[in-house]
Amino acid sequence: MDKVRGIFFYSMDRLPVPLSIIAIRKEVNMMIDKKHEKIKEIVEKELSCSAHNLDHVMRVYNLCLLLAEYEENVDLHVLIPAALLHDIARVKESNDNTGKTDHAILGSEIAGRILRDLEYGEDKIEEIKHCIASHRFRSGNEPRTIEAKILFDADKLDSLGAIGIARTFMISGQFGQKLSTDLFSKKYMVENTTENGRLKDVSKHSPFIEYEVKFKKIPEKLYTKKAKEIGIDRLNFMNEFFNRLSMEIEGMRLV
Repeated sequence: MDKVRGIFFYSMDRLPVPLSIIAIRKEVNMMIDKKHEKIKEIVEKELSCSAHNLDHVMRVYNLCLLLAEYEENVDLHVLIPAALLHDIARVKESNDNTGKTDHAILGSEIAGRILRDLEYGEDKIEEIKHCIASHRFRSGNEPRTIEAKILFDADKLDSLGAIGIARTFMISGQFGQKLSTDLFSKKYMVENTTENGRLKDVSKHSPFIEYEVKFKKIPEKLYTKKAKEIGIDRLNFMNEFFNRLSMEIEGMRLV
């Protein structure tokens, strides 16, 4: 009788028949799933922001799996933990009024510690950390791997379309932003953003500024073909919404 990593089996020329490799993989997958559940528990406790809570994380997770179906050689053992942990430092960024905290950079470091506690290998940890560090829109960190590109795309897609509109106004209400159609100015961008693109005072921002500065540019910045298709469709819906909202605010006749 031989032994491989603690799992016993009999040789092919003797009875009983060998344990199936499928059974071995199933046991390994169960261990991985337990790690994912532990990560979800940690993330749920850490995130309290209404627009960046576990609901957002799970939507990004589902989008990652969808986009991965259209790409080759995607390592789900990297992509899934990265998706679950990508916003682990979001609350810390939101609570920093100096605008110096970058949740992507800080989050990658926090994720590294969590993953080591869960006994992930260092090679996987570094790949996951790269995905998290490079997922931020206003960042100079370019996604290099297919897993990082998929996470970037999935996270951006969740800020577009109907769900993007809902999240934008959740944040707007959370920080007391004005419902104004006033467009941003160069002065505003200089005075209210840091060098890394972080907002200094979120309350001075608005859904319309976010739409002009960020949302309109997202589809062209996405990496995967499927994400671009989804992004264009979702942006078209947003265009209709913000045009209609602008007309209603201005009191223009709609019928």
